[in-house]
Amino acid sequence: MNLFSLNGRVALVTGAGRGIGRGIAEGLAGHGATVVCAARTRSQLDEAVETITARDGIAVAIEMDMSDLASVRSAVDETIERFGQIDILVNNAGMNIREPIEDVTEDHYDQIMAVNLKGLYFLSQEVFVHMKSRKKGKVINIGSLTTGISLHSVSVYTATKGAVGQLTKAQALEMGPHNIQSNAICPGFILTPLTEKLWSDPTLQEWGNRRTPAGRLGVPGDLVGTAVYLASSASDFVTGQEIYVDGGFMAGESWPIPPPK
Repeated sequence: MNLFSLNGRVALVTGAGRGIGRGIAEGLAGHGATVVCAARTRSQLDEAVETITARDGIAVAIEMDMSDLASVRSAVDETIERFGQIDILVNNAGMNIREPIEDVTEDHYDQIMAVNLKGLYFLSQEVFVHMKSRKKGKVINIGSLTTGISLHSVSVYTATKGAVGQLTKAQALEMGPHNIQSNAICPGFILTPLTEKLWSDPTLQEWGNRRTPAGRLGVPGDLVGTAVYLASSASDFVTGQEIYVDGGFMAGESWPIPPPK
């Protein structure tokens, strides 16, 4: 028995059109899952599906807006109608607006909360109902370094990702008796098309490389192994955990003191 095989399983991955979501979608498909790629931008979804199918994987695209609960429910219904099941849910879709606390508007607050927490919460609720009826399932929430620490000028994002960590534990408690495991992957600094411009600043890149014990920034492929593990039978006794895939960032920082003699 291959503990890491995902053959016969259906995965719904949000924010699958680019970056981390796309990397995880491709990784799950590579291990045998049928992947439903969900996001708002159809062109990006079509590219993701094309990449997966070109590698002999199985994938379909479903447009979904995480800030619109009717759209969320419709995407779940369409997935169930087409495949009859959802075995794996990857809650990856998210957004951020970088600004100091005093500049945060109610509109910006609501936008970030709607996608990062409210949408994730109610999508999980919809999928949980289906998983519960089948007595099995895997929920993988995508957290952040800010699930455990704070970074400057992202206070609302930090609040949502901290909440995702706690929600993961709550899901584990309530879903566990139904053989459903919920865990969170908390990525470190990951290079994606969305963050490329940010990390192109030499000073910031030097800091990121130095601050990460691995000596480099991550890429979406660095998250695939952990995602496959949490989606597979290999993790059937693992639930309620926050797993940092961060090159060692959360392990601590080297002291700027001379080495012991």
